Amino acid sequence: MPGMRGSTPVLALALLVGVLIADVPAGVQSIGVCYGINGNNLPPPSDVVQFYKSLGITSMRVYSVQLQALDALRGSGISVILGTTNNDVAVLASSLSAAAAWVQANVKPYYRAAVDVRYISVGNELASDTAQGILAAMRNLNDALAAEGLGGAGAGIKVSTAVRLDVIANSFPPSAAVFAQPYMGDVARLLAATGAPLLANVYPYIAYRNSPRDIQLNYATFQPGATAVRDAGNGHVYTNLFDAMVDAMYAALEKAGAPGVRVVVSETGWPSAGGFAATPENARAYNQGMIDHVARGTPNRPGPIEAYVFAMFNENMKPGDETERNFGLFYPNKSPVYPMKFK
Repeated sequence: MPGMRGSTPVLALALLVGVLIADVPAGVQSIGVCYGINGNNLPPPSDVVQFYKSLGITSMRVYSVQLQALDALRGSGISVILGTTNNDVAVLASSLSAAAAWVQANVKPYYRAAVDVRYISVGNELASDTAQGILAAMRNLNDALAAEGLGGAGAGIKVSTAVRLDVIANSFPPSAAVFAQPYMGDVARLLAATGAPLLANVYPYIAYRNSPRDIQLNYATFQPGATAVRDAGNGHVYTNLFDAMVDAMYAALEKAGAPGVRVVVSETGWPSAGGFAATPENARAYNQGMIDHVARGTPNRPGPIEAYVFAMFNENMKPGDETERNFGLFYPNKSPVYPMKFK
């Protein structure tokens, strides 16, 4: 995949993130980057943490308990979405004691040692047939964290689950969106009760790839010249697909009786190679546009959006089609995949 080597793009990314963070209200972190490890040529976790710090990136998402990464994060000032694996969910759902053991082994030693675990994600994009397991695991982890003084309905670590946009039906226009399965209403109400956000993986790329005749590329990539879309249901005008997708999730939460639940965009990105419309130019346009945009929020929910770019590195062993291995902002040698030009 083509890229530009050298320090200038890296410095530009650091400056962008620094400016963005300075522009959002105190206590609200806008941009993070997902750290996946499906590669045999990736830098060691200690180097990765230092790389995040050198770029001014202060939020990270990891998809499993990575002990070396957690050790490196001690005192780093980087907050973390800590994931359980999908295979962990059945065990965590089985009993409070199983969840307590997981918290004691994987959270408590690090949280007490200045690792800022912000959220725990119960799995990632789990299928609807595991719905009862998701709910039980979330409840058990909430109770286990509360028992250790690490979470609960007040301050502390919040427990959520990361979902795809296909958990909603009637996603267009955004105001018409509802959850497709009843279990998501239960998830939404649990999040409302505990003060946790819903983690949503938002991919305009996938929507555009699946429907290029119906969706303009400029609309999907935050570029000028796209035809704006008016939602008659809420009166808002949408100039990009990202906002429409996020507001569809908010509409579904409102209909489920959880209007106060915040949406955290736990993954979003655009591949630079490997498939339809996967080019460095489109990836740069989308990621730059998204980073520039999130401080403003959506038409229905103005204000900073907490969002995580997928992903830090290209991962050469990630399963799936070729695009899955080409979402990285950087190559494993830490050179940028494409230049980031900012005002």
